[in-house]
Amino acid sequence: MTAWQIVLLASIVCAALKVAGYLIPPKAFEHPTVARVANLMTVALLAALIGVQTFGAGQAVQLDARVPAVLVAAVLYALRVPFVVVVIVAALVAAGIRMLT
Repeated sequence: MTAWQIVLLASIVCAALKVAGYLIPPKAFEHPTVARVANLMTVALLAALIGVQTFGAGQAVQLDARVPAVLVAAVLYALRVPFVVVVIVAALVAAGIRMLT
């Protein structure tokens, strides 16, 4: 398959999933188990995305300045520091580490 065929296939699949979401009755999401799984699924997907973006470099695991920056951000976020401050401090940590290496 060419890249364009893959893009078109992925677009069709995404559109079909979106249409399928509209076809599911809203009452189906009112069941407690379904609601809990849907809420946990979003958290799990976000955690997976953060993990892949932080530790991944192609097909390999890469540990660089992003790891300490994410750890600092997690600690500051746990201390309930405002989000803007968390982002700025994490960016400064990553920039400082990259400047030193």
